Amino acid sequence: MSFTIAIIGRPNVGKSTLFNRLVGQKLALVDDEPGVTRDRREGQARLGDLEFTVIDTAGLDEGAKGSLTARMQEQTETAIGLADALMFVIDARAGLTPNDRAFADFARRANKPVVLVANKSEGKHGEIGAMESYALGLGDPVQISAEHGEGMGELYDALAALMPEPSDEAEDLDDAAVSDEDLARRPIRVAIVGRPNAGKSTLINHLLGEERLLTSAEAGTTRDSIAVEISWQGRDFRVFDTAGLRRRSRIEEKLEKLSVADALRAVRFAEVVVMMMDAQHRFEEQDLRIADLIEREGRAIVLAVNKWDLMERKPHLISQLRSDADHWLPQVKGAPIVAVSGLMGEGIDRLMKAIQDAYAVWNKRVPTAALNRWFEQAVDANPPPAVSGRRLKLNYITQTKGRPPSFVLFCSRADAVPQSYLRYLTNSLREAFELPGTPIRITLREKANPFAHKRKRPS
Repeated sequence: MSFTIAIIGRPNVGKSTLFNRLVGQKLALVDDEPGVTRDRREGQARLGDLEFTVIDTAGLDEGAKGSLTARMQEQTETAIGLADALMFVIDARAGLTPNDRAFADFARRANKPVVLVANKSEGKHGEIGAMESYALGLGDPVQISAEHGEGMGELYDALAALMPEPSDEAEDLDDAAVSDEDLARRPIRVAIVGRPNAGKSTLINHLLGEERLLTSAEAGTTRDSIAVEISWQGRDFRVFDTAGLRRRSRIEEKLEKLSVADALRAVRFAEVVVMMMDAQHRFEEQDLRIADLIEREGRAIVLAVNKWDLMERKPHLISQLRSDADHWLPQVKGAPIVAVSGLMGEGIDRLMKAIQDAYAVWNKRVPTAALNRWFEQAVDANPPPAVSGRRLKLNYITQTKGRPPSFVLFCSRADAVPQSYLRYLTNSLREAFELPGTPIRITLREKANPFAHKRKRPS
């Protein structure tokens, strides 16, 4: 059974840095500005032979009821409720503050085991602040430096004393072989991306049936890429909420640059990317840039037009969406487009079905015999143009992999094949083998000349 530990404390004491240290990856955004973390983030941590779930939380802070700060604290309280134990982190260099003392009482009232962690303890000033922390009444402080990895041995001892002994049954399960069926049932990784305030977090909250992610009318509420597990009609999904992507020229603050970089990593990690647009401002320039990025990364794409409940319903409006999508995004022609309302729950079933369909197409493999029959017909119908007076010779094509569907075309002069002809082959492939919307890769390779090594005899 998984043991869960929530990292809590006031803002800017190094909770996210410690979280990243424990999970072994830079998953959580870290910056000198207080209050970077807003949503709670879970990760699988390892410290020596200890394995557990760790939750990074927003800094405990006071705010007016209903404000963003107050809702951030509600997320932290939820994380405390889910945890088996708490790591209460203080900044040893800053020493104890009134907020530390107030939130130490809060941690005690949670009635859960607490490990007091004095972070930033390196140096003389850190030592003094760590000594002050005894006044909190939470036991001996564990002095660490999360940034430099100091004190991890002492933290291991403190956590090992709290965690249950692993059972033999759990070890047997870990050693069991994973079958092909298990791999086929693994969660589909889905990233939700789009411009700021497109309604990404609202949509995910509706899928979860709870206010798991913070939402606000103010653009830019989401900063970290937060992963949540969703089960929909028997299929599991791992969905990543991401920060809104603005035009590069408008990104000035360092924190927003970090948020955007985190969103781009989520796209690269995903298998299907849902690009959300505002129904009242769809297919704007930044939407087209985001879709182009998804195509270049080779991910399956689903277009979601959100806030559909605000639109005046007119005949043929859905068919107009389809026409607009194919016009503005020819590189992913036929990509599924779904009108949704994340707030009202409209179109959610269609969206989840579109994600599964796009995932299936993205994994599709075409039989070699059928592929070459198509290839002969495509070349006969539209032969490649002559370049510099010489006819191009296209020999045969084969699929090398899926995810996305990728093909190798053997030909006589790879560098001379025009891009327009490759687009023709790509569109023909898409139509012939029902590959709508997914990126298609065609790599050109020159067929080796078996006589090239033989030197010509002098006459």
